[in-house]
Amino acid sequence: MGSISLRNAGLVATDTLFSNLNFVISDGDRVGLVAGNGRGKTTLLRAIVGQGELTSGDIVRSRGLQVGYVEQDMPKASMGLTLYEAVLEALPSADRETDSWRVDVVLDEFEAPEAMRHLPLNQLSGGWQRIALIARCWALQPDALLLDEPTNHLDLGKLYQLENWINQAARNIPVIIASHDRQFLDATTNRTLFLRPDTSHYYALPYSKARAALAEADEAAEAKREKDLKEVSRLRKQAAKLTNIGINSGSDLLTVKSKYLRERAEKIENAVLSLHKERSGEIKLGNSGAAAKVMLAMENVDVTTPAGDKLFRIEKLHIFQGDRIVVLGRNGTGKSQLMGLIHRAMTGSDTPGVRVSPQVVPGYVDQAMSFLPSKSSPLDYITGQFDQGDQRSKSLLAAAGFPVEKQERPISEMSFGQRARLGLLALRLLQPNFYLLDEPTNHVDIPGQESLEDEILSHGATCILVSHDRSFVRGLGSRFLLIDGKKLKEVDGPEHFFVAMSAETS
Repeated sequence: MGSISLRNAGLVATDTLFSNLNFVISDGDRVGLVAGNGRGKTTLLRAIVGQGELTSGDIVRSRGLQVGYVEQDMPKASMGLTLYEAVLEALPSADRETDSWRVDVVLDEFEAPEAMRHLPLNQLSGGWQRIALIARCWALQPDALLLDEPTNHLDLGKLYQLENWINQAARNIPVIIASHDRQFLDATTNRTLFLRPDTSHYYALPYSKARAALAEADEAAEAKREKDLKEVSRLRKQAAKLTNIGINSGSDLLTVKSKYLRERAEKIENAVLSLHKERSGEIKLGNSGAAAKVMLAMENVDVTTPAGDKLFRIEKLHIFQGDRIVVLGRNGTGKSQLMGLIHRAMTGSDTPGVRVSPQVVPGYVDQAMSFLPSKSSPLDYITGQFDQGDQRSKSLLAAAGFPVEKQERPISEMSFGQRARLGLLALRLLQPNFYLLDEPTNHVDIPGQESLEDEILSHGATCILVSHDRSFVRGLGSRFLLIDGKKLKEVDGPEHFFVAMSAETS
C-alpha cells in the first residue's frame, strides 16, 4: 500500500504559492493538479519527489516508496542518445546489462517502432521525446508516478495512447498529473487539486465535476464575504453614532460600547476571505477588420515537406471572413506544413494556386514561438518591435503576467508558459484580422486557454487552427478540414476523427 501525505504544506517564493495544504494520495488515486502558469505545480511535484523543499509543513511518503517523476523536458545531455539508449540510461549503471530487457518491454508498451528506437532523440518529434521521458521513468518500476505537463507536443494519437496507458498500466498506484488539458484530465483522473495561495481545494472528482464544485464553493465564499463586509459597515456606523452620543452626553458606557463595536468590526474584517483571482496574466486579441468576403482561396495546391515530397493536395478551398477553421489529421500528415505555406503566401511569397485578399493582415504563431528573440528581454522585444514606448510596454507586459522585475530578464530564461503568453501578446500588437494558430495552447494554463477562446469568438476573428486540445477544438471551430488519404476534405465536425484515433489506440 503506497501513499503520499502532505501536512500543512506551504511554499513561499516571491509570492505565496500555496499554504496549509493537507491531502493524502493512495494506491488507485489519480490526482489532477491544476493551477495557473507559475503558480507552484512544478515546485510542488519537485518537493514531493525530494528535489526541493517546502517553506513549511511536511511531506510523508510510505516507507520504501519509490516515486517516479516525469519532468517537462529531456536533459540536454541526453538529446544525442538514441531512444533506446535514453531509456537505458535511466537504469542504474550496474543494472543496465542484466536489466536491459526492461527497456524493450517499456518501449513495446508505447508501441515504439523498431527503427525509431535507434534514432537520436534530437531527430525525433517533441511527442516522441515526451514518450521517451515517460518510458525512462516507467523502466524504473516506480511505486508512484508524478507527470508534469505530459500532453505537451503529443499528437492526438499519442495523447489517446497515453490516456489508455495511465488508465491501465498505472491504474493501481498513486498518480499526480499536472496538466492544462481539460479533456485529458477528465479521461485520466478521479481526483482534482486546485492549488491556491491561501486555500487550496481538493475534490474526489475528475476535473470538470471538480470545476463545477469549485465554482459553487467560490460563489458561496463571495456571498459570505459580501455579508461580512456589510456587517462590518453596519458595526462601524453604529460605533460612530455611539461615539458622538457618548461625547455629547459624557457617557463613558457608550464610549466603551463604541470601542467594543469597532473591535468586533475589525475582527470580522480580518477574517474576511481574500477571494482567489487567477494572476497568470490576461490574454487579449482583436480583429482589425476587413471588408473582403473571401479572405483566402486555394485551388490545386500541393502541400509538401521541406524536401519537396508531396504530403497532400488541396483541390479547392475558400476561407471566408469570420471562419474558424480547425485542421485535423494524424501526426506527420502535413498540418504544420500547411500553416507555413499559408503564412508564406500571406507575407508575399509567390505561391501558385493561392490567392490572398489584399486586406489580409496575418498573425502567425507556431508551436515553439520561434519568432521570439531568445537573447532579448520581453521589454526590449515589445518596445523595439512594436514601438509602444517604455511605460506602455511595461503596462502591457504587467497585464500579461510579467511583473516589472522580470521584464528585463532574457526570454531564454522564461518558462514555456511565459513564452507562450509573450507570443500571444505580440500577436495582439500586430493587430491582425487573420490568425494562423499552430498549437497555440501548448504551455498555456486553463484560464489562458479559455480567455484565448473567448477573445477569438468575441472579436469574430478569422482563423485557421491546429490543436490537439479537444476542449479547445470543440469550443472554437466553426469549420473542420481533415487531411486523409493525401487529400484535404471538409467534414461536419471533429468527433468522427476523435473516435477513429481513440479506436486505433485502444
